[in-house]
Amino acid sequence: MKKSLYAIFLTIGVHFAIITNGQSNAKYSNTAHPLHHAQQVLTSVIIHDIFSPPVASRIYVYANIAAYETLVKESNVYSSLRNQLYGFPAIAKPQQQVSVPLAGVYAFLLTGKSLIFSEKLMEDSISQVIKVYKKQVSPKIFQASLAYGKLVSDSIIAWSKKDHYAETRKLKRYDFVKGEGKWIATPPVYMAAIEPHWQKIRPFVLDSAAQFAPLPPPAFSKDKNSEFYKQAYHVYHTCNTLTPEQKAIANFWDCNPFAVNVHGHINFATKKLSPGGHWLSIAGIASQKVNADIVKTSAAYTITAIALFDGFISCWDEKFRSNLIRPESYINSYIDESWKPLLQTPPFPEYTSGHSVISTAAATVLSNFFGDDFSFTDTSEIPYGYPARNFTSFMQACNEAAISRLYGGIHYLPAIEQGQTQGKKVGENVLRKIRLQKT
Repeated sequence: MKKSLYAIFLTIGVHFAIITNGQSNAKYSNTAHPLHHAQQVLTSVIIHDIFSPPVASRIYVYANIAAYETLVKESNVYSSLRNQLYGFPAIAKPQQQVSVPLAGVYAFLLTGKSLIFSEKLMEDSISQVIKVYKKQVSPKIFQASLAYGKLVSDSIIAWSKKDHYAETRKLKRYDFVKGEGKWIATPPVYMAAIEPHWQKIRPFVLDSAAQFAPLPPPAFSKDKNSEFYKQAYHVYHTCNTLTPEQKAIANFWDCNPFAVNVHGHINFATKKLSPGGHWLSIAGIASQKVNADIVKTSAAYTITAIALFDGFISCWDEKFRSNLIRPESYINSYIDESWKPLLQTPPFPEYTSGHSVISTAAATVLSNFFGDDFSFTDTSEIPYGYPARNFTSFMQACNEAAISRLYGGIHYLPAIEQGQTQGKKVGENVLRKIRLQKT
């Protein structure tokens, strides 16, 4: 079901070759295709390096901001993020003639490279992505563009180092909270908690990690007449009676970057697109559908990435506050000890649903950017063995992503419903705080 990293890069490379061979280099250099290609390259490395969903969102957002902040230097439509994001640095305009698209794509790639592990994979791709510009500009402008792209990237990287990410790498390993109803590690490999200190990361426009804290989940109870038991049984019954379409929805939106498969005594991992990567793919699909130029495309990627990043901070703050037991653990203890969910349970607490939060946040900003009734075909999961799905709007897609967590057996319904409410508030806050277009 899962393509190898080589196959993914081959697919991207072939796609890139088809595009460049299908039109003149002059026309190509003025489109967003190099930025789409750079996004795909970064995604492939993120998958290869197995970054968790919150960390992947951090890589994506800084790389996209680097591109955007470069590209707006000569835009009459879009404006800088200066004074709109916490601590955002002042970045000077280029002092000599440059190709702004080249500088922007290069800033994206350099910034992404600084945040991943497999730098050699990125280095091998950078020259391929930017070589299309070599035939369009003089050697002097080409080098000046790279220099300016590096200047912007260096500024964004320096800013990123102040978001407390490095400090969270040094914090004490997470200790499970003891007590009934508290989250415990789940099969098949009982992984340690992912990013228990993510609420300490500096947000972009949230006042605090807890700004949009949801209502508390139903009180834990083993009583069969309790609301909690009924919610758990709802998961159990739903997963035991799934239709083929519901299974397809669960698998399409699984987005587990590191699912462990167990067959007898053999264990192997399946790498997939992260939830944030999936929604950035959707932003790219929408941009290509309307044939957006490179600046508008960068704006779509960037506003989506910001919503995803703040969404993960908001969600993870609640996850490790409520610290709620997962359906798999509860059902195995109090309903059916042999039951297994369709999807592998992720290694962090249940409430709220991360996919529900970030999908709704992303859909909220994308609806504002492209329109409420924007139809599209989501091909994001084709490289991982799942057919495309059609949607009439971003909100329809995010609603499906949210309910997929019930079908997958990894969330109770309140986590989904409250997660969507939380995500909508995050997305609306991004739209309230950030003005991309000049007035």
